[in-house]
Amino acid sequence: MTVQDSGKVALITGGSRGIGYGIAEALVARGDRVCITGRGEDALKAAVERLGADRAIAVAGKAHDEAHRVVAVERTMEAFGRVDFLINNAGTNPVFGPIAELDLDVARKVFETNVISALGFAQLTWKAWQKENGGAIVNIASVAGVSASPFIGAYGISKAAMVNLTLQLAHEFAPVVRVNTIAPAVVKTRFAQALYEGREEEAAAAYPLGRLGMPEDIGGAAAFLTSGQSDWITGQTLVVDGGIFLNAGVG
Repeated sequence: MTVQDSGKVALITGGSRGIGYGIAEALVARGDRVCITGRGEDALKAAVERLGADRAIAVAGKAHDEAHRVVAVERTMEAFGRVDFLINNAGTNPVFGPIAELDLDVARKVFETNVISALGFAQLTWKAWQKENGGAIVNIASVAGVSASPFIGAYGISKAAMVNLTLQLAHEFAPVVRVNTIAPAVVKTRFAQALYEGREEEAAAAYPLGRLGMPEDIGGAAAFLTSGQSDWITGQTLVVDGGIFLNAGVG
């Protein structure tokens, strides 16, 4: 089936696999072109092949590296001439344990990757295209950012900061750019594997909808928040959680 070209372009960080790739698939399927970023060149190359070399390009690098962010935006503009949508998906969670024992250097690394990089990309896409031409930004947070999450506290705090970053950007970038957050629960990706590996049936049973999330679940939400159907939505956090919050306070 031939996909009609939408004329729109998205920059998706952490887009070679998992949630980022699921979002890239959804946007390409509706006719967008995409630039995906990530650390692994082989994974990026494979992702571009699946998405279609006529629809996607890739820029390898680390989100917390300022020079990489500049190159990613420049390459997107050079290849496609515009960057309508920014999806801030790149993230890290290198530590598990109580925050009372949290190494502060690790905490800084988490914030640098999960929060500062998102702000940096937003500043660059705003200046390169969106300020004059409009668009949308979607920040990928987590349910850990809107509730207490024992043993992944640094990650949760950084995602809470992303939620507030969304509010600040939505206020400052209005009316030309809409900015929203998606807060997923556990999605079946390599990133979240430690949360369900070897016990997926048990983990899924906690969800009223009876399963863990899939990358395409988040892809659909991101496609909605970057579409004309959401033109009057900004500064919001869309929780995509299979109903897990329905169980809060039960038992």
